[in-house]
Amino acid sequence: MTTNPPGFRIEHRGAVPQVHPTAYVAPTAVLVGDVRIGPRARVMYGAVLDAEGSRIEVGEAAVVCENAVLRASAAAGAEQPVLLGDHVFVGPHATLLGCTVERACYLASSVHVLQQAVVGTGSVVAVAALVHARTVLPAEYFVAPYTMAVGDPVRLLAPGDPEVPQVLGRLGFAGTAFGVGASWTDRVARHERIAEVRSAEFAAHLDDRPAAD
Repeated sequence: MTTNPPGFRIEHRGAVPQVHPTAYVAPTAVLVGDVRIGPRARVMYGAVLDAEGSRIEVGEAAVVCENAVLRASAAAGAEQPVLLGDHVFVGPHATLLGCTVERACYLASSVHVLQQAVVGTGSVVAVAALVHARTVLPAEYFVAPYTMAVGDPVRLLAPGDPEVPQVLGRLGFAGTAFGVGASWTDRVARHERIAEVRSAEFAAHLDDRPAAD
């Protein structure tokens, strides 16, 4: 049984983070809302786990390293939880948004996994790689450093690949992540609506308060 204080826990939308007594959450980690930390899990210094209008689940013996950000959401009209299976490793400075990472995956430093993506059991996402929205990685898949994984079935794009702008334009990312239907080419309107969506979602934090021990 740990006697360490379970990080900085914040009650959000009426939900209080839950930390298993055998888990470790560093004092400078921040848990916001419906966050559930499983047995023997480790959440290290500076990590932020923000459930927003959904939930975050961290499985048994999963590790979330320093300064990683895990954010769930319901801003696009449906819940987008962050679900980490057992024995998942999330490296420093990684960002996981509304995605599922199945058991025994390794996500290296500065990795990004976006909304509704699924990282299959035993997969590796190497340093600074990106798994884009709604992408599905098969079990034990390898995403090389600095590459982008897109789609289902998945394909990999290297940095500087001339197809990247066209592929991103077809993804409909703003719709998936924010429920915004503005055209890829109408950048100003698109970005204004995205900011409005997040501004409205984050307004719920005005009622946050530290969770009682």
